[in-house]
Amino acid sequence: MKRIKVSNNVIRRLPRYLRKLDELKAGGVSRISSFNLGQQLGLTPSQIRQDFSCFGEFGQQGYGYNVAALRDEIALILGMDRGFRAILIGVGNIGHALMDNFCFSDWGFTLAAAFDIDPEIVGKRNKGVAVRSMDELLDYLRENRVDVAVLTVPKEAASAVAKLLIDNGVGAIWNFTNVELTEPNSRTIVENVHFSDSLLSLSYFVAERLDEEAAQAARAERRAGM
Repeated sequence: MKRIKVSNNVIRRLPRYLRKLDELKAGGVSRISSFNLGQQLGLTPSQIRQDFSCFGEFGQQGYGYNVAALRDEIALILGMDRGFRAILIGVGNIGHALMDNFCFSDWGFTLAAAFDIDPEIVGKRNKGVAVRSMDELLDYLRENRVDVAVLTVPKEAASAVAKLLIDNGVGAIWNFTNVELTEPNSRTIVENVHFSDSLLSLSYFVAERLDEEAAQAARAERRAGM
């Protein structure tokens, strides 16, 4: 597999391609052109071809893309075959919801353990995953490989827990704490998830559409008054 340094924008589009290809495969579609794939994703055919060219040549002129083969190639690019191990820290509302509803194994991860400070939660199991005491976290990190820590602790605890994870070699942090964690001098990769970002982006587009509709109405009113 060809792997070069690519832009974050390309990387962010890869999961979209994967989801769409899963949908197409489930619908019995065996091949698709870059034009049709672009139509379904709101992208241009040239953008799709350019994105895929960062990793190799997956299509054939006049044939398009084999849906199943392209899906498998993208899964490999995204590392879904690597058997990554994850832990979850903070089994509150968000953490509990993730354990209940998000199937880590569908995306190539094993959720190996969870940690919390609440004695009423510690010792229980959720979807087969044991909830351990935070007092056990340091020993666990020293004794086990952890590729990703899912951080769902209260925001006032976020920085301290993140430092513990970074100091003990955790590969990446999936951060749901609503605190912007930045670690420029660390090898630990941090992905900050802010639910408000998506909602506010939606708010912008709704406001933009309403403003455009109002402007069109004003132009029409002026023309009618001429």
